[in-house]
Amino acid sequence: MPIGTQRAWLTEETYERARIELAELLTRRDAGSYVEHGDKEQCARRIRRLQELLGDAVVGYEPPDDGVAEPGMVLTVRYEADELIARFLMGEREEDTDDDLPVCSAQSPLGTALRGAKAGDRRTLSVPGGDVVTVTLVSAVPYRPDHRADRDERSFARRRLSSPQRSDCSGSSGGFHDPSRRSA
Repeated sequence: MPIGTQRAWLTEETYERARIELAELLTRRDAGSYVEHGDKEQCARRIRRLQELLGDAVVGYEPPDDGVAEPGMVLTVRYEADELIARFLMGEREEDTDDDLPVCSAQSPLGTALRGAKAGDRRTLSVPGGDVVTVTLVSAVPYRPDHRADRDERSFARRRLSSPQRSDCSGSSGGFHDPSRRSA
């Protein structure tokens, strides 16, 4: 059951956390407890985002271990320009993994380029600023919160990631943060 491009993949923990946050925001809205007008608008946007996310989420589904990049898979990729190796979960920005695994949205430029790829497939994508980046999918395995990746592989991947910006492909502000771009 591959996840369609419009459905969000969430762990059960993330779904529950988002459901609780939505209930709290709705209570706050209904009580009219805003500090200022901007808070009201921000709260309304967040409520809409959470309702959309929770309304059509695929929860707790483990994709098949077939090596195909899709939401719910941990992807290891190599950036061709500098041979950077990165490992991340293809999922929703709302995800928060126990092992500090970065999360990349399937709707981001990187996620869109990699969706459907198999090990060895090369993909190109345009990143903000107009640069074109080529990545090769090294592996795709299902995310299992209770499953820890081989420590040697994890430590190798961390050594290759020289800055936090490189490991965050979803961006903290909700936009795409290209892990292959270097800080100026």
